[in-house]
Parts: sequence; structure tokens; C-alpha cells
Amino acid sequence: MNPTKAELLEAWLPRQPWWPAGAPVPAFQANFRFDDPEGEVGIEGFLLPVDDTVVHVPLTYRSAPLEGGDLVGEMDHSALGRRWVYDGATDPVYVAETTAVIREGRGEVTMLTPDGTPISRRSFTASVHGSGSGDGTLHVARVVDAHAPAEATGLLTATWAEHAGPVVLAWLA
Repeated sequence: MNPTKAELLEAWLPRQPWWPAGAPVPAFQANFRFDDPEGEVGIEGFLLPVDDTVVHVPLTYRSAPLEGGDLVGEMDHSALGRRWVYDGATDPVYVAETTAVIREGRGEVTMLTPDGTPISRRSFTASVHGSGSGDGTLHVARVVDAHAPAEATGLLTATWAEHAGPVVLAWLA
């Protein structure tokens, strides 16, 4: 990919109002994927350690520009061609799928090779879980916390090797 996901994040994250001021952009610590039911949009979440916190950065990958989305940048993928990368929180496909994962109690997608063999978990290192409940609109946590907001009716939580206790990535309220 050109530029890489890391290069896109290094350019975009420091300009975001929720990014910790002056913090360098580290390599991600963990990531996960969701499936677009239509098979058109890639959905990936990244967890980045910043000082004593973890920042959650959901991205979507599209084959055409998205009107109204917050564009992170553009990249060329060797197999898929030109891709427009968006802040997932501003992409209606991310919002709909994450809401469905929370309400239906699902988790991250298992990626498969063309012959149906699961791709190694090393490629996607976070385990995410929807609570199986919830009403209202989706709220995305940028700086994650182990505690759910009082108004939350449904949660998306994650664990990964460097953070065994679950943290809240998103909620419905």
C-alpha cells in the first residue's frame, strides 16, 4: 500500500482535536476488522498506546469518495487499486455495522483466504465483543476507558495481549 496505513495516520492524527496534544503517533498495539454486509467497504479499528492511555481509531476503506465523511487520505492498494480512507465515526457503513455488532452481541470478523482457511490471528490482534443490547445512537470512544458511560445502553468492548481487561470502544445511548 502506498502510502501505508501508518503513514496516513501519522499525517492525520495530530490534526484531530481529540488526539493528545503534542503526542507522537505510535505504531498500533492492536487492531480488528468488521464486515460490511454489502462487501464494499473495509472496516478496521486500531488501538494505539499514547502515554498512559489508549486511543481508538476506526477507519473505513472505500473504492470511491464519500460525501460528508472525514477523509484521512488516499492510498493505492496493490490488489484493490485506489482507496479513499475515512474516519470510521463519520462513515455511515461503520456506524451501521458497529451498531449491529453491539445490538447483536457479535465480535470481530474472522478473515478467510480465498479457499476458506482462516487468516492467522496475528494479522488482527484485538478481540471485540458487542453486549447484545442497546438503543440509541452510536458514540465512539477516542480515548478508551474500562468504564461505560452512565447513559450507555449497549457496549462494544475490546481486549488484546497488552490489555487483558476489557475497555469500551463504543456505546449506544
